[in-house]
Amino acid sequence: MKKLIIAFFLIICGFLCKAQDKKAILNLLETQRLAWNHGDLEAYMQGYWHSDSLLFVGKSGPKYGWQTTLDNYKKGYPDKAAMGQLGFDILKIELLDKTNAFVLGAWHLQRDKDAPGGYFTLLLRKIKGEWKVVADHSS
Repeated sequence: MKKLIIAFFLIICGFLCKAQDKKAILNLLETQRLAWNHGDLEAYMQGYWHSDSLLFVGKSGPKYGWQTTLDNYKKGYPDKAAMGQLGFDILKIELLDKTNAFVLGAWHLQRDKDAPGGYFTLLLRKIKGEWKVVADHSS
């Protein structure tokens, strides 16, 4: 009976921990969205792993590094008008283990003259207790 109680407790704890991690990931993405919509790329980038090993894959191919990613965002979105208003549709969050997660989503911008959009996949890692994007493939 004692083993059954312990097993039940571990299952419940695992479920609650997963729910907390998914909520933390959604909060990270919402914080990024709000920063983007305020025109603050530096704040937006806080959701990314601050490392030379950060991987971003876009239309020009794979690029490495947090600073490189920020610089590319600044080139592609030089002002608030170019940034527009960002929205996400999160299609899937899958916790791969205790420290890694996969996110699939759609992004869309609303700007004065157009409304581009596409899809993204993210690999997130829990680093020092915080979820960070370590790889981003956006199209």
